Amino acid sequence: MKKKPQLKAWLYLLPALLVLSIFQIYPICKSFMMGFYTDFDYLHDVVHAWGMDNFINLFHDGDFHLAIKNTCCLTLIAAPLSIVVSLMFAVLLNSNIRFRKVFQSIYFLPFVTSMVAVSIVWAWMLNKDYGLINSILKVFGISKVAWLTNPKMTLPILVVLSIWKGLGYRVIIFLAGLQGIDQRYYSAARLDGAKTWNRFWHITIPMLRPTIFFLSITSVIDIFKTFDEVYVMYSNEPGPLKSGLTIVYYIFTKFYRHWEFASAAAAAFVLFLIILAITLFQFAAVRLARWYEERRQKS
Repeated sequence: MKKKPQLKAWLYLLPALLVLSIFQIYPICKSFMMGFYTDFDYLHDVVHAWGMDNFINLFHDGDFHLAIKNTCCLTLIAAPLSIVVSLMFAVLLNSNIRFRKVFQSIYFLPFVTSMVAVSIVWAWMLNKDYGLINSILKVFGISKVAWLTNPKMTLPILVVLSIWKGLGYRVIIFLAGLQGIDQRYYSAARLDGAKTWNRFWHITIPMLRPTIFFLSITSVIDIFKTFDEVYVMYSNEPGPLKSGLTIVYYIFTKFYRHWEFASAAAAAFVLFLIILAITLFQFAAVRLARWYEERRQKS
């Protein structure tokens, strides 16, 4: 009797599963398999040889090393800062301040705005000759800064842009987590004489651990996909002296400019493995922290 409802459910889902398999799962698997093609006839879609040559050549490519370095540096700096800054704004908005709804809408606007449009505006703001930032600096007697032509400024610009563009989304998620915390915990802590910082560290942070964990994973994945802002702000180039070359930009260059499809697929496969490894590490770190906390409470 139980098999008939299950069969009906699978038959109901079958069209969606077929569409998902044909248009999403198959292209992803196909693109990953292309990374192992060493001799491939693109016109007739015929594989003549398989091997690891694309991966070997990839790790001997200086541009790929630079792309990994730039992306990892950007992620290591921007991901933690984005979590901290978003949490600060969420705590502020969760308090009884005036025009809270207005501020929530303002913070959320960058997330729903096209990244191309945002990058164009930022490129105008950071222009050395007529940009808004240099105009403000001029008022205070500070000389013009070559924001977009100085290689040393590329990483700081991308860090700030990464934090700013995802601020609204992370703030909304944090607000949902903060509003789910029972206020009786804070009342009991106040009765015990706990100060604001102690309440935040011993109540807010532990109760927000699932939210922080979720946002840490999504933030890392989002920052690893950095491409649009570099492509638009630096006029179709990976920044001065390739200072803005990311892994996704490297894949784009191999695929669309050099027509090296197998190399691009191999780089995409490596990107997938890096993100998977980071995600598994975060899961393991959370489980280890939970185990340590339970052991500390028992002792």
